[in-house]
Amino acid sequence: MHIEIKQNIKYGQPNNRRLPPWLKKSFRNLKSHDVKRLLRKRNLHTVCESAKCPNIFECFSKPTATFMILGNVCTRNCGFCAVFSGDPLPVNSIEPEEVAKTALAMGLDHVVITSVTRDDLEDGGAKQFALTINAVRKISSDISVEILTPDLDPQEILKSGKPDIYNHNIETVSRLYPEVRPQADYNKSLKLIETVKKQAPEVISKSGIMVGLGERFEEVVNVMSDLRTVGCDAITIGQYLQPSKNHLPVEKFIYPEVFDQYKEIGNEIGFKYTTSGPFVRSSYNAERQGR
Repeated sequence: MHIEIKQNIKYGQPNNRRLPPWLKKSFRNLKSHDVKRLLRKRNLHTVCESAKCPNIFECFSKPTATFMILGNVCTRNCGFCAVFSGDPLPVNSIEPEEVAKTALAMGLDHVVITSVTRDDLEDGGAKQFALTINAVRKISSDISVEILTPDLDPQEILKSGKPDIYNHNIETVSRLYPEVRPQADYNKSLKLIETVKKQAPEVISKSGIMVGLGERFEEVVNVMSDLRTVGCDAITIGQYLQPSKNHLPVEKFIYPEVFDQYKEIGNEIGFKYTTSGPFVRSSYNAERQGR
């Protein structure tokens, strides 16, 4: 797929340890605490909290949230991610029903379900995803379901609990995988998205990428092209923000105009949905794609 790249692009501001004006955000709403109380009551986790998402107050005040199943301890240790790494607890058998009940209590019409990576499980957690999808469907046929999975085999999910949207984030450009996702494989992630589209063409396939980790503009465009080649329908592109001093540093704060260019390119090469902006995350305003 040939994509014409504009020359002399001013890509981003080097990180001088101070956030640029376009990344300063203040959004607090007391209603967000209602969501937190409900989550604690049902012993549920969200990636919003575990990954320290900058949009948490905005999303919780709507209310909406991205449920994180299979616990809050990941078997991997990616350099960008704030989720705890270690030995996970056993799978919680009542978790699918609790997610469904909470979604109904929150009045959601679109549910996003993700998980930690569970390399300790033979199926990577695929069965729990299917059970959770079916639990939501059972409690309300009006709720659309989006899942964001690790690089597990998607076939069991597609056979047993087909979602409306299947998301798997490719996260970064292939050159940076050894540093950013050392236990993952760029081509394996592409293959997963291709499998989803081939086995369930009616399901919206989706992926996401962070920028600001040292990638080049043309490398991001190449990722976009690779994703379209395997049939990816939707893409999200957002600024990486360092969760703590122990995580990978931000190399550059990407200019807002660059995100606009990514959106333009995404539309040109055939993505059904291209969401690109400094604060965009994979499930940010996901309900707009699910309805």
